[in-house]
Amino acid sequence: MEISQLKKKFVEIYGGDESDIRVFSAAGRVNLIGEHIDYCGGKVFPAALNLRTAIVARKNGSDKIRLTATTVDDKVTLDINTLDAYKDLKWGDYQAGVAYVMQQKGYKIVGCDLLYDTTVPFGSGLSSSASIEVATAMLFSTFSKEEGVKDVDLVQLAVLSQLSENTYNGVNCGIMDQFASSLGKKDMAILLDCKTLDYKYTPLKLGDYSMVIANCNKKRSLQDSKYNERRGEVEEALAILQTALPSVTCLAEITPEQFDKNCHLLEGKGRILDRAKHVVYECDRVLKSVKALEEGKIEEFGELLNQSHYSLRDLYEVTGKELDALTKYSRAFDGCIGSRMTGAGFGGCTISIVKSDKVDEFIKYVNENYAKEIGYEASFYKTSVENGAQEI
Repeated sequence: MEISQLKKKFVEIYGGDESDIRVFSAAGRVNLIGEHIDYCGGKVFPAALNLRTAIVARKNGSDKIRLTATTVDDKVTLDINTLDAYKDLKWGDYQAGVAYVMQQKGYKIVGCDLLYDTTVPFGSGLSSSASIEVATAMLFSTFSKEEGVKDVDLVQLAVLSQLSENTYNGVNCGIMDQFASSLGKKDMAILLDCKTLDYKYTPLKLGDYSMVIANCNKKRSLQDSKYNERRGEVEEALAILQTALPSVTCLAEITPEQFDKNCHLLEGKGRILDRAKHVVYECDRVLKSVKALEEGKIEEFGELLNQSHYSLRDLYEVTGKELDALTKYSRAFDGCIGSRMTGAGFGGCTISIVKSDKVDEFIKYVNENYAKEIGYEASFYKTSVENGAQEI
C-alpha cells in the first residue's frame, strides 16, 4: 500500500487525524553470495531490497501498545508492564520481543497504536521477520529518545533485533538479516564480518543487468535437523584440520591452498570433506565477488554465483529439486549470466543477474519451464537495492 493509503487506513482503525502520524520502515534483504559460512567465521555479502515493512505509528498516551496489520484481521494489545507475557502469540510476538528486550536494556517503551504493512513475502528467505524487528526497533528507539531516554545507532538496532529473535522468539538466527535490514544503502551491498561486525559498502553497479529474485514457492518448514547436522559436520572438520593448522580458529581462516594441502585428513569420514570444501571455497568466492564488482567485471560476478550454487548443491546439499530447477532454467536463458539459491536453502529464493531489457522474457521462460517440471509456478520480483531502516 502507498503511504497515503496506509495513513487513511490507520485513521479508519484508530481514529483521530493524520497530523501526528509517523511512518517507520525497514528493508528485506538478499544475500548476494556467501551461504552457510556465517557460522564458520566467514564474511557475507547482503543487500537491502525495495521489498519492505512499513509501520504507521502514533503515541497514544497509555501503557498499551495496540497492533494490527493490513494482512491480519485481529488487533493485538500489549501491556508495556508485562511484555514478557506474549511469547505464544500467533502474530505480534516479534513486536513484543523487540519491545521487551529494549525495555530490559533501559529504553523507555511508550504506549502507541501501530499498523504494519509489508511487501516482503513471508517464508521466502528474504527476511520478512528481520524487517519487522528492525522497523519496530527504530520506532521504539525514536520514541524513547523523544522521552529523553537513550539514543541508538543503526548497528545497535540490528543487534537488539537479533537479540530479541534469539532470546524472546527462540530462533537461533545470526546477525546478517537484521544488519542488512538496518544498515542497507541504496545501490550498495555490504561485506559483513559476522564475528566482529566490521563492514564495508561495495557499489552494486550491474550496468546493463538487473537482479531478479525468484521464489520457488515450495511449502517449506525449517530444516532445523539438516541445519544442525551441517553445523556438526563443519565443526568436526575444523577440529580435524586444526591438528595440522593449530593457529586456525574457524574454517573461514583456511585458504583454498591450505585446504587442498590438508584435506586428505578428512577422507573416509562421511561427507565432512565436502562440507568443509564448500565453506573454504565459498569464503574465497565472496572476496572474489567483491573484487569483480569493484572492477566492473559483471560476467565474472555472475559466474561466481553459478559456482556458489553448484557447491551448495553438490558439496553442501542444501538446495533441493525446486531451487535446482529454477537456477537450471535461469542459466539456460540467453541473457542470464549467473543464478544461485540464496538463504538457508531447502526452498525459498534464487537470485539471478539478467540483461535488463530481457527481464520480462526471462521470467516467462523460466516460469513456464519450472511449472512444467515442478507442477506449480514460481513468483518473481524485479528488485532494486535500497536504504535500510528509516523514518519516512
